[in-house]
Amino acid sequence: MEAGGVWTRSAGEGGPELQRGSWTRMMLSVIFQVTCSLTAWLSLYACFCYWNKHRTYEWSCRLVTLMHGVIVTCLSGYVALIDGPWPLTHPGTPNTPLQVRVLCLTLGYFIFDLSWCMYFKTEGDLMLSHHTLSICGMVLVLGLGKSATEINAIVFVSEITNPLLQARWFLRETGCYHSFVGEVVDFSFVALFMVLRIGVGGQIMYSVIVSSRPIWLIKAGGLAMYIVSLGFMIAICSFARRKVLKKYHAWRSASSGDVPLKTNGHLTSH
Repeated sequence: MEAGGVWTRSAGEGGPELQRGSWTRMMLSVIFQVTCSLTAWLSLYACFCYWNKHRTYEWSCRLVTLMHGVIVTCLSGYVALIDGPWPLTHPGTPNTPLQVRVLCLTLGYFIFDLSWCMYFKTEGDLMLSHHTLSICGMVLVLGLGKSATEINAIVFVSEITNPLLQARWFLRETGCYHSFVGEVVDFSFVALFMVLRIGVGGQIMYSVIVSSRPIWLIKAGGLAMYIVSLGFMIAICSFARRKVLKKYHAWRSASSGDVPLKTNGHLTSH
């Protein structure tokens, strides 16, 4: 039943039939919220497609992704850092109504985005695995009525870098990536990813594993998500290494005056 705004299923209260009825009402409410969320994201995507007819479908989809990243980062951050409970000390606790609403909002988005990626075949196995695990984790938590605390925190540290990732794509599309703004976006993205998604995400994962409250399926799913994040980290580190080496070689060439000269309209060989 629902007590104090938190869904619980106490063994000696009201009998099994009442408990099943309460759980059914809870799930109907969740399904309704997720359906509304999915409809809202689809409608927003349709509007962006209409307003940006001269752009690709990916442009409109990434606008939706950007908006979701900003909105859900703010909401999940408020839930994790202010509203509580604290994810590092209270994993596996019953879901609060605000946690449920945030997860329903982001679950609707992930269903939309995974469907879009599979239809247009724009993403690789790593991203598809990330989306699939995210959807399964949120469905499990909403069905159990607990563990939204840690899942919401994972959503926060995962989505906080998403607006920067989308900004990087839009800068590339508009020809503004190779600029000071592009450098700031790249640096901020890599720094936030390493500190929050890998560092803080690792702390959240550790608190979930050592706690006795979350069920083993939550622990296994969280560990799988962290492994996916490590896969992203390897790709990001490779990108950062290439970029730093490119900057270093450009600086060495400029400082040593090793710039190709033109002879009769042709570059001299070095």
